[in-house]
Amino acid sequence: MEAETEGMVDTVQLLITWGAPLGLVLAGLIAGLILNFFLRRYLIRLAELTHWQYVDLIVRGLAGKLPLWGLLVGVMLALPMVSLNEAVHTVITKAVYIVLVLSITWTVARLSGELFKQTMGLPERAASTTIFNVIVRVGIWAVGIMVVLPTLGISITPILTALGVGGLAVALALQDTLSNLFSGIQILLSGQIKVGDYIRLDSSEEGYVTDINWRNTTIRQLPNNLIVVPNRKLAEVVATNYNLPEHEMSVLVQVGVSYKSDLAQVERVTIEVATEVMKNVEGGVPEHQPFIRYHTFGDSSINFSVILRAREFVDQYLIKHEFIKRLHARYKKERIEIPLPQLVVTMNKMNNGR
Repeated sequence: MEAETEGMVDTVQLLITWGAPLGLVLAGLIAGLILNFFLRRYLIRLAELTHWQYVDLIVRGLAGKLPLWGLLVGVMLALPMVSLNEAVHTVITKAVYIVLVLSITWTVARLSGELFKQTMGLPERAASTTIFNVIVRVGIWAVGIMVVLPTLGISITPILTALGVGGLAVALALQDTLSNLFSGIQILLSGQIKVGDYIRLDSSEEGYVTDINWRNTTIRQLPNNLIVVPNRKLAEVVATNYNLPEHEMSVLVQVGVSYKSDLAQVERVTIEVATEVMKNVEGGVPEHQPFIRYHTFGDSSINFSVILRAREFVDQYLIKHEFIKRLHARYKKERIEIPLPQLVVTMNKMNNGR
């Protein structure tokens, strides 16, 4: 009987000793799960009301993290209530703190990278090494590591001092690299060239910008070749951006008709064909009203420009193709002549008196 009583006392003492700490750990986990559930519902509701474009990003970033953070906070609150060896207590406290800080750092770094990609309008194909993405993530990880180092007994003051003293030497040794780095930052901050834009350099290279990293800019040409341009060079050259101020662009097609043609009929027929192309050809702008402008009395034809419109740079090729093909067929039907180049030579026969 006495043994049973002692066993019950030990059980009660064990429950008193470990019940509260375990309750705190469990409460932290449950609080994290509840917060995760209600936060997700609240953010989704907020997105429906305000059309906030970043809600999906935040929900995906925090999904599964709040229960872990709640559990770790519960463990930290419960540790002072448990009688442990001081060394063991210190090791567990530091381990929980480091895991908590690093998990928060990882989440914030990931969210900031995705947030930057959406804010800058980068396509999904944009490389993960985009310069701002790298700078933001490295900066956040640097802060997180500096927060963790003192917990491990490592002073960050000598590190910061060494970085300050060695910064000048590093800057001198990496002049070209730093020049490319700051040129890349300047390019992105100006907003005049972004990933996904179609550009042409004054040296005639052209294509889609696929990445702007810490050293160079990568341009994919239409034949699917890559041009790698140092950021410093790109900042110095004259570049034409076909996506600014908007993606749509005018497409000019040069046409010539015979001097015998009825120009009013030519204008009417040409505009009808151009309107049909705008409405039916992929890449055309249906709401655009095409027009023509006569501009030259040529050697064998009256020449004019047809002004069409394409949604973006590469769409002009299909639009020109379909327009020329359909215009030729329509001119043939309407008996409008597209003359071949002609040269008239007049020879005077001289009388030599014989």
